[in-house]
Amino acid sequence: MTARNELHTDFGDADESPGLLLWQVTNRWQAAQRAALAPFDLTHVQFVLLASLTWLTGKSGDEPVMQRDLAAHAATDPMMTSQVLRALEQKGLIERRDHPSDRRAKSLVPTKTGVALANQAIVAVESCDRDFFGPLGERTGAFTTALRRLRDRD
Repeated sequence: MTARNELHTDFGDADESPGLLLWQVTNRWQAAQRAALAPFDLTHVQFVLLASLTWLTGKSGDEPVMQRDLAAHAATDPMMTSQVLRALEQKGLIERRDHPSDRRAKSLVPTKTGVALANQAIVAVESCDRDFFGPLGERTGAFTTALRRLRDRD
């Protein structure tokens, strides 16, 4: 009897697996983003949370932005969000302020330095995305729609 040392898969070739392809593409995209953000001394998750906070603050009017709102907007784990926010606070890019109506809560605000850095870094991030997704050409919109469909499903 011969032992079968092979993978029992539904795919005839690894390039047929959407999950494996997504993982491979994600790794390449993350490497490109790391390189784009290196001059700003930001990790990608730090950038996402800083840019998201800057965006939410601009859209909120006078309403405070809470950590849970930021985590929901960025689709990040609340515990990891808290850790990253501490790092951003230590870098002087965000502040935690007393919530105007809930004494137990804190609201988040990007500092002027944080807003400036977010606006500098977003140019590099969006340029990186244009270069990375450029081969899709006019199919980029359909690809983005497909990604939203996968992100938003129950």
